[in-house]
Amino acid sequence: MNIPAELKYTKDHEWIRVEGEEAVIGITDFAQGELGDIVFIDIDTEGETLGKEEVFGSIEAVKTVSDLFLPVSGEILEFNAALEGAPELVNQDPYGEGWIIKVKMTNIEDADDLLSAEAYTELVGA
Repeated sequence: MNIPAELKYTKDHEWIRVEGEEAVIGITDFAQGELGDIVFIDIDTEGETLGKEEVFGSIEAVKTVSDLFLPVSGEILEFNAALEGAPELVNQDPYGEGWIIKVKMTNIEDADDLLSAEAYTELVGA
């Protein structure tokens, strides 16, 4: 299982890469493995400002639909348009081509409360 050390993680299995005031967010390798084949990603919050831990969309796999929770408060700047035609990118490359959204953070300190790679590894028992 791949858990990059430079990222932060949530207990809900999202990852976040902070880039100044912006952040890139996706789901972890563990999460995509648990979900199975991803067939659709629904993000209808682009342009909205949401609070930390609010639902920003959903991800649909063959057997289930799961909510996606925002790890930090902020404005949803962009949805990864490549996922519209190829949602399986989340399965194939969850930390690269399979990123889900970009956010402009309204409170950068939100990221300080997230899990390190070590803590996330312990959480999932890897």
